[in-house]
Amino acid sequence: MSGLVTGDAVVLGLQPARLPSRALAVVIDLVAVWAVYLLITLGLAVATASLDEAAVMAVSVASFLLVLVGAPIAVETLSHGRSLGKLACGLRVVRDDGGPIRFRHALVRGAMGVVEILMTFGVVALVASLVSERGRRLGDVFAGTLVVRERIPAARASAVPPPPPWLVGRFTGLDLSAVPEALWLEARQYLTRSRELDPVVGRRLAERLADELVARTGTPPPAGVPADAYLAGVVAERQARDARRAFAPPGGGVVQGAVPSPPVPAASASSVADPLVSPTVAPPAVAPPAGAPPVGGSSVESGARATGFAPPA
Repeated sequence: MSGLVTGDAVVLGLQPARLPSRALAVVIDLVAVWAVYLLITLGLAVATASLDEAAVMAVSVASFLLVLVGAPIAVETLSHGRSLGKLACGLRVVRDDGGPIRFRHALVRGAMGVVEILMTFGVVALVASLVSERGRRLGDVFAGTLVVRERIPAARASAVPPPPPWLVGRFTGLDLSAVPEALWLEARQYLTRSRELDPVVGRRLAERLADELVARTGTPPPAGVPADAYLAGVVAERQARDARRAFAPPGGGVVQGAVPSPPVPAASASSVADPLVSPTVAPPAVAPPAGAPPVGGSSVESGARATGFAPPA
């Protein structure tokens, strides 16, 4: 791994590219650039056949500078350090602090590449990469850049440590909708690399991230909870909610706080579900008690007894 350190004393896990992969990327870039240059040269030769020798020479020099020098600089600037060869090999050019390169970095690398790669057939770049500790050629040294690997196996990714057991479930009611993804990423990166930081620097970084979370959620942490433990608990709650959302059944589960409906009796359910089932035998008639009104009364009277409301006469 690279020894790059940011302003917050965080060691960046950047792996410098090895010489074989860099050489393969350069070969791919040279093949592509030279193919384009030859096509443009043939087109210009046909178009400038009627011009004098000085004009043809000026056009040739201009095409050389634009295609073999200007094109790689433009590609690295627009793609933030990924040319065709580097994209095929999973490489990228970054600054010494791990940030993306800009036009001035690509300009210095391209200008030095004319001397290192084109004029000396790559001998100077090869020797410089072998001597350098991180495999940098002269263009990288003068531009302050480094070629790193983008494709790192997923097994090397560090997992976020779990929160303390006494904090599990303490943040279930916290509103996390206003927390941006950038803040979640910073919190996860801090938790995965907190053991690599200086204790004082790590405590300050944890307090800053905790203050930002409190400002976004509007709820202060419980009394006596350290900043790093608070971050671990909130991040664990966010991951638990994402897991529940991702693995929820497609038909939806039981809503928290909802009262389940009473079960339907077996006889009623069977009669409703299958109309072909024969109806049950009615129980024997029981004589009404003394003083009760007759059963076969009018519908108005029965409706009044059932609802307690008698319509006007």
